[in-house]
Amino acid sequence: MKKKRNIYLIGFMGVGKTTVSKYLRELTGWEEVDTDKVIVRKKNMGIPEIFEKYGENYFRNLESHILEDYAKKGQRIVSCGGGIILRENNRKLMKKSGTVILLSATPQTIYENVKDGKDRPLLNGNMNPDYIGKMMQERQPYYEKAKDIEIVTDEKAPKDVAFEIIERLQISMAGKEEEA
Repeated sequence: MKKKRNIYLIGFMGVGKTTVSKYLRELTGWEEVDTDKVIVRKKNMGIPEIFEKYGENYFRNLESHILEDYAKKGQRIVSCGGGIILRENNRKLMKKSGTVILLSATPQTIYENVKDGKDRPLLNGNMNPDYIGKMMQERQPYYEKAKDIEIVTDEKAPKDVAFEIIERLQISMAGKEEEA
């Protein structure tokens, strides 16, 4: 990689994107961006509130605008909301401006990670591994189209996942020049 491009972390909610991105920031010195957190900050309301008040399509539009902003910049770690890959334009933009890393896990692992949270509007009333698995299966074709690399996170520490990403992308740590 000659030009410093973004790293986009995609995957189903609760797979560990936000935690892995924090470790990547520490290891590379790159700026970390969490699309969900940017939306919450800009709208001054939680994601469940946005879904309830404005609907999912409005939320997806916000995601797309944020992605467009960060795609213009380089050397960012962008932790993407779980559904950002549903739009073809988002998938194309990520591939054009960076490397897309799909973090994946089993429905049971994801359930264990999200079961105590109240900020997952798409799982309201359906907080169970079977429903999570069904949603994951529906999104899988989109993840497949978007990803450049896939890393399974089951039974791996987030820091180890971050090291694996750095190794696979041949990025120097602490913000030094890239190799390869």
